Amino acid sequence: MNDRPVNSSGHLEPPFADIDAATRRLMSALDALESAVERRREADRDEDELATRIQALGADRSRLADELDGSLVKSRKLERANREIAERLDAAIGTIRAVLGDGDKVEPAEPAEEDRDGEDEDGEDE
Repeated sequence: MNDRPVNSSGHLEPPFADIDAATRRLMSALDALESAVERRREADRDEDELATRIQALGADRSRLADELDGSLVKSRKLERANREIAERLDAAIGTIRAVLGDGDKVEPAEPAEEDRDGEDEDGEDE
C-alpha cells in the first residue's frame, strides 16, 4: 500500500519530508556557489591589483633607466671636461716652469696701495 496521505480530491500529497530535504540540499548548494563566486571575485580583484602594481613597476623602471642614461651621459661629459682641464693645467704648469727655469725670474709686483689696506679698487672692503 501507499503510505502517502490522500487529499480530498483523491490525489497523493507530496512527501513533505522529501521536499524539505531537497530544499535544504538546494540551499546548501546555493550557499556553496555563492561562496565560490565571492572567492573568485576576490581572486580577480587581487589579480587586478597585481597587474596595476606590475604596470607601475614597469613605468618606474623605464623612468629610472632614462635617469640612469642621463646621469651616465653627464658623467662622461664631466670626465671629458676634467681631462681637458687637467691637460690645460699641465701645459700651463710646464710653461710656468719653463719660464722660471730660464732664469728670467719675474719679481712679483707690489700690490696697489688700496689692495694693502684690504680694499679693492672701488674702495670697498673685501
